[in-house]
Amino acid sequence: MKIQNAFRFGLVGTLGVGLGLLIITSVITLQTIITYIGAALFLALGLDPAVSWLGKRKFPRWAAILTVLVAVVGILTAVVFAIVPIIVDQVAKLSKIVPDLIKAANSPSFIEDVQKNFPTLDIPVIVKSITDFLGGNVQEITTTIVQSGLALMSGLFGGLIILILTLYFTANLNSMKRATYQLVPASKRERFTDLSEQISQSVGKYVVGQVGLAACNGVLSFIFLSIIGAPFPALLAFIAFLFSLVPLVGTITGSVIIVAMCLIPGIGSSTLTALVAAIYYLIYMQVEAYVLSPNIMKRAVSVPGAVVVIAALAGGSLLGILGALIAIPVAASAILIVKQVVIPRQNEL
Repeated sequence: MKIQNAFRFGLVGTLGVGLGLLIITSVITLQTIITYIGAALFLALGLDPAVSWLGKRKFPRWAAILTVLVAVVGILTAVVFAIVPIIVDQVAKLSKIVPDLIKAANSPSFIEDVQKNFPTLDIPVIVKSITDFLGGNVQEITTTIVQSGLALMSGLFGGLIILILTLYFTANLNSMKRATYQLVPASKRERFTDLSEQISQSVGKYVVGQVGLAACNGVLSFIFLSIIGAPFPALLAFIAFLFSLVPLVGTITGSVIIVAMCLIPGIGSSTLTALVAAIYYLIYMQVEAYVLSPNIMKRAVSVPGAVVVIAALAGGSLLGILGALIAIPVAASAILIVKQVVIPRQNEL
């Protein structure tokens, strides 16, 4: 290529690089807001199947949207007023017990009992090391606690923003879709619209299925933990529900935390309770993997097992919990595009 004007070529190239850097910097700066928008759009697509279901029952579009939004706000309000006070009360009781647990852990009788159960370990040395570490890092620990509190407040504020955006996106989802479809050339608009609708329906069904699995785990956990007398069953069931929202590793992570909570002495737990809880969750994970999940999710997404694992790991590494949540529907969408766009085009060549 012959360069007619070196200055003009250099100026255009510099401006192009500068524009690219500006876009990248803007995306990095706005990554939190972009995450909020992505999460809200993901949840709005999850509510869309309910709106469509009401539409098939002769509900006007506006009435179906209003009904779904009122139901969502009502459920969240019920959770706040019914479950949150119980959880707060149980967390408060747990926090009051923590100092007694620390004192018991430093008592000679407790150390002797642990030493008898684990004769190969030098328990007094381990306790002294932990005490010295805590005493020498009080400032760092305090800073970490304060930062954790700020992160919790930021998370609650982010959750409120996501809720507001979700309600807005749900109410305006069809108009947003139509505006997006208008940007596609008319010759390809029909095909693009059909493919986009299939993807959005797949995402919506996936969200409904995942929430259904999490709700099943939460309800069954509360019932079973209450029967066996586990400490703080409402709090532990809520933990089970939250972690079950994360595919693949969520259920097992929540189960490990619950079993560990059942092992804490001094809060009404025991080794037998923890053992029974561990057996229950081992059985439940098998039932979820081979019975509940296939029956609930088979109509939502169709993704090979290896792709599910790879997508969840990649999504979690890139975007954390949000990435793990959206990884499977994104993978399903990619497979759908490959099957209906890429492969037919290759067959025509």
